[in-house]
Amino acid sequence: MRSAWFKRVGWFHLPISMPGGILTVAMLAFCAQTFFAVDRHSHSVSDMFCGVFPYFSCAFLLFDWIAGRTSDKS
Repeated sequence: MRSAWFKRVGWFHLPISMPGGILTVAMLAFCAQTFFAVDRHSHSVSDMFCGVFPYFSCAFLLFDWIAGRTSDKS
């Protein structure tokens, strides 16, 4: 029997094990690094949103897919 990494609470997945916590911190660190890199070269707020959208959407979709497969089913 494999252990669950996440627990689903409403729309969110909360980490309940070490691999889930590491994945969550890694995804948030990637999003923060991407935000600051794009924000440094953007000229407006809409320019920044258009720059980070592809990275954020892929990161959150990958996180949701992994968390959905490794979540507690109860």
